[in-house]
Amino acid sequence: FCACRLSSARGIQHTAVRRAHRKQEPTFHDKYGTVTLLAGAAVFSTVWGYVLTNLKIEWGFSPIGRVTPSEWRE
Repeated sequence: FCACRLSSARGIQHTAVRRAHRKQEPTFHDKYGTVTLLAGAAVFSTVWGYVLTNLKIEWGFSPIGRVTPSEWRE
């Protein structure tokens, strides 16, 4: 029982030492994080800019000016 824990601790130490001596390589976020963020913001702004300016969207919920009353019949 005790030897198993000792072996496990040595394995953890060995892994920690191996990781500490490994050359640190940049991650995806280190390489492309800012570029990806800016590209996404540009696409987002372009799409919503198009939607808000070129589509015929009627803003507001008031029917005044859009609904004409029909003639009253008696």
